[in-house]
Amino acid sequence: MISIKNLGFSYTKKQQPLFHQLDCELQAGSIAGLLGKNGAGKTTLLKLMIGLLFPTEGQVSIMGHQPAKREPSLLQDIYFLPEEFYIPGISMAKYVKANAGFYPRFDQDLLKRLISDFELPETKSLQKLSYGQKKKFLISFALSTKCRLLVLDEPTNGLDIPSKGIFRKVLAGSLDEDQLVIISTHQVRDVENLIDRVLMLENGRFIMQKDLFDISSQLNFSTASSAEGENVLYSEMVPGGYRVITPQTNGNSNVDIELLFNAISHGTEKMKAYVQ
Repeated sequence: MISIKNLGFSYTKKQQPLFHQLDCELQAGSIAGLLGKNGAGKTTLLKLMIGLLFPTEGQVSIMGHQPAKREPSLLQDIYFLPEEFYIPGISMAKYVKANAGFYPRFDQDLLKRLISDFELPETKSLQKLSYGQKKKFLISFALSTKCRLLVLDEPTNGLDIPSKGIFRKVLAGSLDEDQLVIISTHQVRDVENLIDRVLMLENGRFIMQKDLFDISSQLNFSTASSAEGENVLYSEMVPGGYRVITPQTNGNSNVDIELLFNAISHGTEKMKAYVQ
């Protein structure tokens, strides 16, 4: 689906490259989580993937196409929901009428169901909706396009707690096997039970690219009364004890992605080496 090879990028010739020789492969039928600190380049990488920015070296390929060429045959199969967006002062019906035609696989029945699930007022002008309601409508529209590549930048920002639960439910239940979803987020807890593959960016390179199954077969995430022990790779104090990461010895465990991110970003070289 997506192939990134030797990708390099800088905004100006005088700047040090944000990315240098970046490589990544992502396949359809999965949800990938793109994680990183502020300024790591997550949004820039998303825009390079979909052709809104152009590599200074290397290449990006989506379904055999170069997104930088902006070919309609590819753009009809890509939907990008940015963190910051503009939405016109028209009704939902007019917005759908104006935009749905760009996406051949658009599913009107799915849109109606998602609007109902999110309890959105269909007759109200989009401009008069709250920020969270606007976000829920755009998420509903994005999923209804049925594009083979959905790129969501901070999709849960602005959603209240019940809406985040609905988001997880509708995303998990609305995808086909030929679709790939990339979610860039700081709100790891909001999406950790959806993600199949974890990508972590730091200093212009991937410090992790792993399927969740592989992580759970290598590492054990548990709560302990003490952070001591030779086999403890990383620990954080929590109420009542510690959250710890140790080598896996019992098969598989549920992955705590937030703890894993902290461990790789702030942990020891032993921890970083263990997951690479």
